[in-house]
Amino acid sequence: MTGSGEHPFTSAVKPLVDALGGEIIAVPDATEADVVLAWEGEDVLAVRLPHLSESLDHILAGLERAQGRPLAELDRKSKQRVVRLLESRGAFSVRHGVETVATALGVSRFTVYNYLNRENPKGRG
Repeated sequence: MTGSGEHPFTSAVKPLVDALGGEIIAVPDATEADVVLAWEGEDVLAVRLPHLSESLDHILAGLERAQGRPLAELDRKSKQRVVRLLESRGAFSVRHGVETVATALGVSRFTVYNYLNRENPKGRG
């Protein structure tokens, strides 16, 4: 649903939808699970959001692109920064989030928990 004749609102929200790992779809194709967005009272587009687990994979892939190499190749301090960023984005509220992140970073779950506890020694058990 993109092209030279697309609605300006579509162009405006596309970077956000891409960052979320979502998909822009035509309003008539939307289901109850999709989010229909309107502009000045007119339904312009619908957004199909990914499942939470797919979102985490999308975020990890984006971080790898930003780093220019696999996350497992980062040094320890860089991995700690990645864990803090992922925590701020809710990555560890997703089922198996710690395991997914640990695999991407090439570390153990225990190491991820240590990185998390290093920043937040209170309130984690």
